Amino acid sequence: MAEEILRIENLHVSVEGTLILKGVNLTIQRGEIHAIMGRNGAGKSTLANVVMGHPAYVITEGSIFYKGQPLEELAVFERARAGMFLSFQYPAVIPGVQVGTFLKKSVTSVRDVPPKGREFRKELTAAMEQLSMDKSFLSRYVNDGFSGGEKKRLEILQMLLLKPQLALLDETDSGLDIDALRIVAKGINEVAVDSACLIITHYQRLLDLVKPHFVHAMIDGAIVQTGGPELALELEDRGYEWLDVTA
Repeated sequence: MAEEILRIENLHVSVEGTLILKGVNLTIQRGEIHAIMGRNGAGKSTLANVVMGHPAYVITEGSIFYKGQPLEELAVFERARAGMFLSFQYPAVIPGVQVGTFLKKSVTSVRDVPPKGREFRKELTAAMEQLSMDKSFLSRYVNDGFSGGEKKRLEILQMLLLKPQLALLDETDSGLDIDALRIVAKGINEVAVDSACLIITHYQRLLDLVKPHFVHAMIDGAIVQTGGPELALELEDRGYEWLDVTA
């Protein structure tokens, strides 16, 4: 029997008094990849942020469960330690903090047993080779002067090292050229084998490389259509107007 990782029931969320999510229902099992597509402002990033516990988002109705536990019981750092990971749409720049130091501290903070130096270096080297990243990357400051592709590649490197049970990927494909997209997709596919994965994207091109089990179309804070990979192709071809009852 499949293990339920994330369950969202009738979720309503507001930001600064404005209702953004209006009754979202979603369940993701271990080993499943779900993709959410929608126009700008539909509520896609809000969903990822509220699941991860961003304090600006207020749940006004409904519930979120992670592996059967109500998420409101967990602070943000507890969610990370419990195996949740969010890849940011706009990763933060951290001047003065080297990538190598950042990665070691990140892994140490979420594992029950901190990795030993030699073991961690071996693990890090293998992950970087998988993403075609040069070792000089480790001495640079986090996202400082990085290209869009480098920022996204660092996000996927973190994910490979943290081995989350729930990966929330917010427009990880934005700003990537074809080669970078293939490398990022390779990392996502490896993690997705033994985790639950929610991908937020505008474009079909990532879903050609990361095959979703389910695709959801979101309009005005609600999921209005769910299907398989063919739905992403239809949305790419027809847009969202045919699903928008308010249009």
